[in-house]
Amino acid sequence: MTQQTKRRPDDKPFDFNLDAVEAEVDLTPFVFQYSGRRWTMQHLQALDIMPLMAAAQNGDAAAMLGAFREALGDEWAAFQKVGLPQYKLQPLFDAYSRHCGTAPGESQASPTS
Repeated sequence: MTQQTKRRPDDKPFDFNLDAVEAEVDLTPFVFQYSGRRWTMQHLQALDIMPLMAAAQNGDAAAMLGAFREALGDEWAAFQKVGLPQYKLQPLFDAYSRHCGTAPGESQASPTS
């Protein structure tokens, strides 16, 4: 049996406690039907921003696919096997964006009105 070491926070003051920040929106997953089955994508604001930023460096289509890959999680491999015609990419992303409260083309970090 391995012994786990608990790290204690240092006693030095900090300027901002990011650990205390909570989502301001309901992070309900987005569920859609495609190819005869249900697919579940995690809410856009719940996704790890790092792989999304990396994907976005390769353009809009890569950013959309990066978001889908992260949002679908374990379902991504099955989704890839089914395939997706190009004409369905933008409508799916638009529906997902609306569900997440982000207008298509708007940055995730931008406030919605």
